[in-house]
Amino acid sequence: MLDRRHFLAAGAAALAAPHFARAADAAPKFKLGIVTYNVPANWDLPTLLKTCQTVGIAAVECRTTHKHGVEPSLNADERKTVKKQFADAGVVFWGCGSVCEFHAAEAEVVKRNIEDCKAFLKLVKDLGGTGVKVRPNGVAKGQTVEQACAQIGTALKECGKAAGDLGLEIWVEVHGAVTQIPKNMRAILDACGHKSVGVTWNSNAADIVDGKLDEGFDLLKAHIKSCHINDLTNDKAGKYPYRDLFKKLAGIGYDRYTLCEVGKTYEPEAGLKFLTEYKELWGSLVKG
Repeated sequence: MLDRRHFLAAGAAALAAPHFARAADAAPKFKLGIVTYNVPANWDLPTLLKTCQTVGIAAVECRTTHKHGVEPSLNADERKTVKKQFADAGVVFWGCGSVCEFHAAEAEVVKRNIEDCKAFLKLVKDLGGTGVKVRPNGVAKGQTVEQACAQIGTALKECGKAAGDLGLEIWVEVHGAVTQIPKNMRAILDACGHKSVGVTWNSNAADIVDGKLDEGFDLLKAHIKSCHINDLTNDKAGKYPYRDLFKKLAGIGYDRYTLCEVGKTYEPEAGLKFLTEYKELWGSLVKG
């Protein structure tokens, strides 16, 4: 039989266990990745992957037009080569960052962007990725915000169906002068209504209301499938609350990637130094 001391110790441990379990459950599960816009925009794919290995960057979103050359124009053999390069490096090919957008007033322009999106989806499927980033980029002249959100959402539904058929996702970047406002992005998602379509949280100034992320994050948190982050030193200056963002992402169980998307371009040696320091700061902010 347990004596009084052991009985009390066992009871204390039992009471503490749920607390520790909750803390463990809330621990961040996401990792650091990178978008090739714009730090490594001028790096070829071997240089990009080697740097990711060295720094410990887990995943890459290949933004179109950059030197990596991961584009829908690749033939079948070239796609196999790229897939092998990622696998050999132990770096996740997360997906493609397209510039497909669906807000144009001309129906033929919207249709062309939908078809371009489908081409990127086929590429991502061949490379073993997860999704394609698209974006709204504002509101067409003569349209109301409501009309624009409905149009974009309708186009995204077709893209979402194509993605779902391939087992992939569409990530709508929270982007554009009007469309980046979280309530408008939520209206776009509601107009789309396809399970394969979610958002790339983009760490915009428009996310912040009265110094907090709560309102916009709550509107979109159920739809976050990817995440872009930029200048992490802004947290210290109070310009963007990254500690709070990372806490919120952990709180919803986000287990994917927060992808570095800093607007400055670096040569490889300087970029290695920058990303090493960036990861250290990222780690400190994630820990809170």
